[in-house]
Amino acid sequence: MLHLAVHELLLLLLPPLLLGVIGKTKAAFAGRTGPPLLQPYYDLVRLFQKGSVFSSTTTWVFRAGPAVGLAAALLAGQLVPLGRHAAPVSFPGDVILFVYLFALARFTITAAALDTGSAFEGMGAAREASFGSLAEPALLFGLLALARLAGAFSLGAMLHDPWGAGRLARGPSLVLIAASWSLVFLAENCRLPFDDPNTHLELTMIHEVMVLDHSGPAFGVILYSAAMKLFVLGALLLHVLSPLGGSEPWVDWAVFVAGMLLLAVAIGVVESVMARLRLARVPQALVTASVLSAFGMLLLVR
Repeated sequence: MLHLAVHELLLLLLPPLLLGVIGKTKAAFAGRTGPPLLQPYYDLVRLFQKGSVFSSTTTWVFRAGPAVGLAAALLAGQLVPLGRHAAPVSFPGDVILFVYLFALARFTITAAALDTGSAFEGMGAAREASFGSLAEPALLFGLLALARLAGAFSLGAMLHDPWGAGRLARGPSLVLIAASWSLVFLAENCRLPFDDPNTHLELTMIHEVMVLDHSGPAFGVILYSAAMKLFVLGALLLHVLSPLGGSEPWVDWAVFVAGMLLLAVAIGVVESVMARLRLARVPQALVTASVLSAFGMLLLVR
């Protein structure tokens, strides 16, 4: 039971820290001190202490969007093992639930944006839905390849040790999947070069434009959900990127946390050295991710 408690603590407490590490890394590249490492936690506390303002044109759909998004991210986090430890929830076919939980979160947040009646937010919702539909095949192809390697259709078995024995045979496929999922990871979490979470330029905003009408605790829930999505998808990607693990439980937890922090540093480096893609190039990059993942799956078909 102890590893389940550690799993929940990491899932609930670590996601905002990743945002702080990204911010510190970008500040270091720019030669600035940057905000405190714990600034995301301070921002969440400040937002939860504020009141909420709702437009008279919105309905319960607008209010339900952030709550459903957070619930979906929390449940998805129960399905993904952190390190070599078993996930709290695991059953055959849970990988399908995992994919559709994030699809549900995307649907609810786009529905909330459309519920405002704003053409501006409708534009962002259309972009989010379009780019999401291009990213999902890459994720699914990679999961099918891992299911083939594990001989099971459960995330716990698929992610326990994907490199396993015969690394030379599995290596090319896993490298292609890792490259594909790296693109999907950046796109799904609205990071450069696909999106800029700090932008306020009307013609380039994708995710941020959909949450302009949210305020106070509702906006805090959205930010926390986004951080948790970053954490969950990062944990998924880390299993494919690194075959490392510890023999002792606490060593394994330490390796996992270090890997997540290094992943956050890598995001900060990418955002510091790369410019944002032109909006017309984003679909091409996501299609490339799907092709890479599909080739990774085909290499395992005999």
